[in-house]
Amino acid sequence: MSNKIRITDLKAMKDRGEKIAMITAYDATIARILDEVGVDCLLVGDSLGNVVQGLETTLPVTLDEIIYHTKLVSRGTRRSHISADMPFMSYQVSIDEAVRNAGRLVKEGGAESVKLEINEKYIDTINAIFKSGIPVVSHLGLCPQSVHVMGGYKLQGKSKEDHKKLLQLAVLSEKAGASVVLLESVPSKLAKEITETLKIPTIGIGAGSDCDGQVLVINDLCGLSEEPLPKFVKKYGDIRKVISDSVSSYISEVKSSIFPSKENSYDN
Repeated sequence: MSNKIRITDLKAMKDRGEKIAMITAYDATIARILDEVGVDCLLVGDSLGNVVQGLETTLPVTLDEIIYHTKLVSRGTRRSHISADMPFMSYQVSIDEAVRNAGRLVKEGGAESVKLEINEKYIDTINAIFKSGIPVVSHLGLCPQSVHVMGGYKLQGKSKEDHKKLLQLAVLSEKAGASVVLLESVPSKLAKEITETLKIPTIGIGAGSDCDGQVLVINDLCGLSEEPLPKFVKKYGDIRKVISDSVSSYISEVKSSIFPSKENSYDN
């Protein structure tokens, strides 16, 4: 698949049993690297509040900030599908405002789908955004924007009642027009049941291996984030150490007048 990946291509991947690789991105440089190595979908997540802005929660992240970072990611992307988060209070006030703000993410940011953290209250919102011509990713399970209501970052869907409720919510999301369901921090058994029930793809983060795809935060995946990391994260590199070692060497060479050398200087 060398051409631009559309939301319909993600559905086709599920149909043929091909797993979907999604990673967060927040700038053009990283987006270009991820796009070139073949990531299927880039998520401009409100997680930028944590990993870019140094915030403890995602709640202060604004719509304008998501639009800005989506613009950067879209400039570095040719193939990957670009999905953008709708941040806290960008869709909760009214359906009309949700559609308007989703439109801004597409028109101004270059997003190709938008992601909402939902409960049963937002099924009609999904439908309205879908009817406006914008693909929707429905985020279920642990919803960081509802951290205060949920009492922290906890596994969701553990009880029989919550299991049934999340399964029903996933089905309702699909019926309302969602193109993808993202499942965060839910038991593997529940994620498997949802994946087998839905015709649309599921993307998991802390939801086991039976989802149609997986997503991780780029800073966590590459080892740029501080530890400890959540249980569901696998660290594939140690970029933090690479940067630390590189800068330490630079400081040492500047202090000892090794850098810049003749090779790094211009002669008249």
